[in-house]
Amino acid sequence: MTQMRAGLGYGVGAYLVWGTFPIFFGLIAVVNPLEVVPWRVGTTLVFCALIVTISRRWGRVLAIIKRPRLLGWFALSAVLLYVNWQLFVIGVMSGNVIETALGYFINPLFTILIGVAFRGEKLTRPQWFAVGIAAVGVVIAAVGYGSFPWIALGIAASFGLYGAVHKLAGEEVDGVTGLTVETMVSVPIGAVQMIIVANLVGIGAFAHGPWIAVLVLASGVMTAVPLILFGEATRRLPLSYIGFLQFITPVLSFLYGFLVMHEQVSVTRWIGFIAVWIALVILVSEMVTQHRRSLRVTGSVATAAE
Repeated sequence: MTQMRAGLGYGVGAYLVWGTFPIFFGLIAVVNPLEVVPWRVGTTLVFCALIVTISRRWGRVLAIIKRPRLLGWFALSAVLLYVNWQLFVIGVMSGNVIETALGYFINPLFTILIGVAFRGEKLTRPQWFAVGIAAVGVVIAAVGYGSFPWIALGIAASFGLYGAVHKLAGEEVDGVTGLTVETMVSVPIGAVQMIIVANLVGIGAFAHGPWIAVLVLASGVMTAVPLILFGEATRRLPLSYIGFLQFITPVLSFLYGFLVMHEQVSVTRWIGFIAVWIALVILVSEMVTQHRRSLRVTGSVATAAE
């Protein structure tokens, strides 16, 4: 139970920080989004390397590198994470915060279904019903957009798969060590992308004044903190629990996009979002019911043992 509580604390903390990302990356919207992510990867690696050095964890990093199969899992999770970062930054910096929120609303469905498909986790009838309602909501929201919501679905799929692969890669690997390996793998991808951007449009992250430059460099810390928390959460919680916690981030993102950025939401899109929200309410309610039931069973077993 202590591990479960710690996992919930790490998970809630991670998603609260992620909920502020639209604000943070909106502040550097003047920078090319294809340039932001390589800087983000590089500065995240620097921050992680500093923590690893201080905490003397380089032995753990090398232990992963020396195990090809484990390194392969982390390489796959690194690619999925890189794709997720790029899609999110493009969405936020192009004024599509609400579509990124839709992606993270859909994300729990991907996470839950991945848990069912690959880890044998069981869903109750109410949970399956919620998944069906949410799927209908996604279709309605897509119709409301008038085009394929590739940013939303890409975000949902990439991060849902990232969570699953990350859990497979290293339940025994701590968050800092795992993120260090992932960013080490991602740096070459970012370097190639930066070279392409430099040749096509030039590098301009530091051409918009010292404030923007500081924020670009700080993106590493902003990125590392919630991912480290998320890594610790995935080690302690079932994927279904991770899926339930994920609604925190899209709620904050949606409120920011709608109330602060004043993005337009058509009636059709409202219907789609409401369907997804109803599904989330059902999922969370069922989770609470299951948790209470498990506590009663545990209490009964303890009483019988006495």
